[in-house]
Amino acid sequence: MKPTNHNSNWTRPALALGLLLNALAFGAGPAHLTPLLQGKWPGFTSGNAYDVKVVGNRAYLALREGGLAVLDVSNPASPVRLGGYDTSGFANGVAVSGTVAYVTDGDAGLEIIDVSNPANPVRLGGYDTSGDAYGVAVSGTVAYVADRSAGLQIIDVSNPASPVRLGGYDTSESAEGVAVSGTVAYVADYLGGLEIIDVTNPVSPVWLGGYRTSGVTCGVAVSGSIAYVADDTAGLEIIDVSNPASPVRLSCYYTYAWAWRVAVSGSVAYLVDNYAGLQIIDVSNPASPLWLGGYQGSGTAQGVAVSGTVAYVVGYTNGLEIIDVSNPAHPVRLGSYGTNWLTWGVTVSGTVAYVAEENGLQIIDVSNPAHPVRLGGYATSPEAVDVAVSGGVAYVTDDYAGLQIIDISNPASPVRLGGYDTSGYVCSVAVSGKLAYLADGDAGLQIIDVSNLASPVRLGGYDTGGTAVGVVVSGSVAYVTDMTFGLQIIDVSNPASPARLGGYDTSDYACGVAVAGNRIFVANAEQGLKVYCTLPNVQQMMRVEDGTVGTPFTFETATNLTEPVAWTPIFTTNPGALPFEFTDFDVRIASYPQKFYRVRQP
Repeated sequence: MKPTNHNSNWTRPALALGLLLNALAFGAGPAHLTPLLQGKWPGFTSGNAYDVKVVGNRAYLALREGGLAVLDVSNPASPVRLGGYDTSGFANGVAVSGTVAYVTDGDAGLEIIDVSNPANPVRLGGYDTSGDAYGVAVSGTVAYVADRSAGLQIIDVSNPASPVRLGGYDTSESAEGVAVSGTVAYVADYLGGLEIIDVTNPVSPVWLGGYRTSGVTCGVAVSGSIAYVADDTAGLEIIDVSNPASPVRLSCYYTYAWAWRVAVSGSVAYLVDNYAGLQIIDVSNPASPLWLGGYQGSGTAQGVAVSGTVAYVVGYTNGLEIIDVSNPAHPVRLGSYGTNWLTWGVTVSGTVAYVAEENGLQIIDVSNPAHPVRLGGYATSPEAVDVAVSGGVAYVTDDYAGLQIIDISNPASPVRLGGYDTSGYVCSVAVSGKLAYLADGDAGLQIIDVSNLASPVRLGGYDTGGTAVGVVVSGSVAYVTDMTFGLQIIDVSNPASPARLGGYDTSDYACGVAVAGNRIFVANAEQGLKVYCTLPNVQQMMRVEDGTVGTPFTFETATNLTEPVAWTPIFTTNPGALPFEFTDFDVRIASYPQKFYRVRQP
């Protein structure tokens, strides 16, 4: 049978080394040939925690780029992730009603998600608001969205699959947060202060009044006739709203940093201050708030929820922290769940972990994994990004300060031996023998002789074309991840003159890399883990789908499609089932600058 080309079946280039694949259809049962990705992990993304709501033993986190996460917090010392939903935008806020979560998703508007099965949340529907959806409150079958520049949006969610906008109110500034009590919505309107809006008729909301605070209004909570406003640098503002037309400021509590969000339980206000952490304030006498205590977490604090005697605090850098506030004068951290970290790199030697973090190198005894113990550390500047250990020496990449070489033979008192200031921003390091291989950002791969630790010498380098961020070495080959140009595979047998062997276009930001056996594992940003084959003699792997079982499949290749007879058979098989996989072990870039594939029947 003569094969027939179908343009729609051409696949895009899969490898940077010039391999092109052609999936051709033949006869009644077309066989489709596609490159085979050998693995991918994980099934969910992480992100920066911006908001949290707690219902029973479950915490619902808005993780910005990580979407919605659902955690089991029945054991506060050890929260467990049950599941999540990766929204299409940036999850800023969350409200929960029954088994439905309402997520404000930035430019993507309001997302409505069924969380009855937290292991597999399902999107029910959504509404694309005209602004930047930031805060949300739900009352009955109506969602109230703080839509920043578009003000307050009021949406009927009685049919989650098809939400309908009922009306809205264009506030004077930027609607950041919203609380609803009865038929009144209270909007935190940034520089516009507190806006009070009658939503009895959602089609035509009416402004009742407002209070122009002295700071920047970021969040609001309402209890009875009192509104508690998180007012950025002005702290906590307590406002009597019994007469919405003429709100009266009762008092203010200055938190010394940036008051961001507030929750109220009984006569206690829980205020999260971006830099001062959780602040616990007695507001039983609104005219004279009394500071009861506070908890300074490991990073910024941006959202808070309270359930019983436990406060749940989320922050940009520290994820979720669970805090016992039964004694407000002495809050105790019960546990945490990291959603985003500023700890960049780690390597383990024996029972000791070496961690590269913002503050430098940390040395931790992990012989008892349940109770790690810090042995010592070395403060680098500006920040440690990666670390490799060889013998009693740690090689630390220090961003634009280059490579730092540290004697760790005495973990309690590390000593700097020397360093090398590269021309780029060092992101990753691998050490083999007396050579250090650096992924040096825009400067590509740098190869440094460290035989004299006090005076390292550059031997050579290779410009990867983009931003080199990861490196690993196996034998005489360096595998470098470049955020623009994917995985680069480089012959370093002559350190003074490295030569590119080939590479893979990973289709996302290739960040970390590891090599085991004949497989390359790439940490590929939002696409998770990708698994490739090693070079040289690339193993190009493909999967065949469809076609007719019982009829032989013939694989053919070509290096020049302009020749009259271009295709050469290389393999014939008659599999008993579909799909099946095929590996070509002869894909050398030196011999085949480009290579095309097709599969045919009969």
